[in-house]
Amino acid sequence: MWRELDEMTKERDKPAIFNQIDQNLKRVYDEALEQELPDRFTQLLAQLRDKAQGGDSK
Repeated sequence: MWRELDEMTKERDKPAIFNQIDQNLKRVYDEALEQELPDRFTQLLAQLRDKAQGGDSK
């Protein structure tokens, strides 16, 4: 119980700039997750997957 109260107090006392930074970082991270992988990266992953399975995709 005291630990939860301590955490709420820390959050309340956190300067507004830190909250703004937190929100911006979360927004940028979420946007990055929604982006598609570049074709070249997808091709490299496929090659690695084939190699791991004993295939050859050159």
